[in-house]
Amino acid sequence: MGPGPSDAHPKVLLAMATPLIGHLDPEFLRIMDEVKEMVRLTLQTKNELTFVVSAPGSAGMETCLVNLLEPGDEAVICVHGVFGNRMADIAGRCGANVIRVEAPWGKPIDPAALEEALSGRRPKLVAIVHAETSTGVLQPLERISEITHRAGALLVVDAVTSWCGAPVKVDEWEIDALYSGSQKCLSAPPGLSPVTFSPRAVKALDERKTKVQSWFLDLTQVRHYWSGSKRAYHHTAPVSSVLAMHEALRLVLEEGLENRFRRHRENHELLRAGLEPLGFEFIVEPQYRLPMLNAVKLPAGVDDAEYRKRLLDEFNIEVGGGLGDFAGKIWRIGLMGNSSSANHVNMLLDALRTMINK
Repeated sequence: MGPGPSDAHPKVLLAMATPLIGHLDPEFLRIMDEVKEMVRLTLQTKNELTFVVSAPGSAGMETCLVNLLEPGDEAVICVHGVFGNRMADIAGRCGANVIRVEAPWGKPIDPAALEEALSGRRPKLVAIVHAETSTGVLQPLERISEITHRAGALLVVDAVTSWCGAPVKVDEWEIDALYSGSQKCLSAPPGLSPVTFSPRAVKALDERKTKVQSWFLDLTQVRHYWSGSKRAYHHTAPVSSVLAMHEALRLVLEEGLENRFRRHRENHELLRAGLEPLGFEFIVEPQYRLPMLNAVKLPAGVDDAEYRKRLLDEFNIEVGGGLGDFAGKIWRIGLMGNSSSANHVNMLLDALRTMINK
């Protein structure tokens, strides 16, 4: 019940135990194609350039930024937690001129602040975190997208924690590049990062004047491994992990996206109803709370490290501590994917009641 990885369904673990086949085997290429299509369905996009990076979500972040940015480009990075800071760091390493738009931790980015930062500028891109795992904030994107495109910029979105747990509407919200991770609400093993790029983003990639600074993440090469009638060898894909992701995606679509989103919301409300009487306070306003990552301030007398250790040692329950500005001050309780259940919530609440009332 931490911030990820979440519990994998037994069928996903079984798929991962499938005997290995070659990474260019026709059967594996068929699986790759089905994974691409299911990623499109769950991201609600028709983007042709949609595939899975053979590395975790941070590599998905880097894939989007190193392919779209060149030295001297302007990049506006929205920062309201740890992962916005990470995007700003990567953009700077690409040689971009980074302009930061910030909000206090626990608050969403104010569209007016972005609009002000873009005044008189024509940046290459605007990047923002949809679900900030370090603070529990769900960032509304429609207005951000409108402002970004009015400035002629591409919109890059981090959806590592929101994908498959809350609506992510790539085409409707006109997102140009997006990355996620396999280990959160999808409930597959860590180590894969789905990415998708709009035609506008592909055009920017094709018009680059310099080589992409990363060989492994260079889309001009790796995309030919994931598409086309004749696949070009790029690297040896993590076959077992892709098979596990295939099964996890199948289970998501079998449940239905709306049903899955509803389940996450209902279990979040069940957790809230049990935590607040124990003295825990949610740090995010209700309309911006992530249902799959609950950031709560600890009650008086509850020591962060001691109580998390007791939860793990005595009850076999893991919750996450705070990061950055929130270290030692909050818990991050995950209700992601297969771990989002009333049973998980009730086990945690019973353990906390036992500890606090002892």
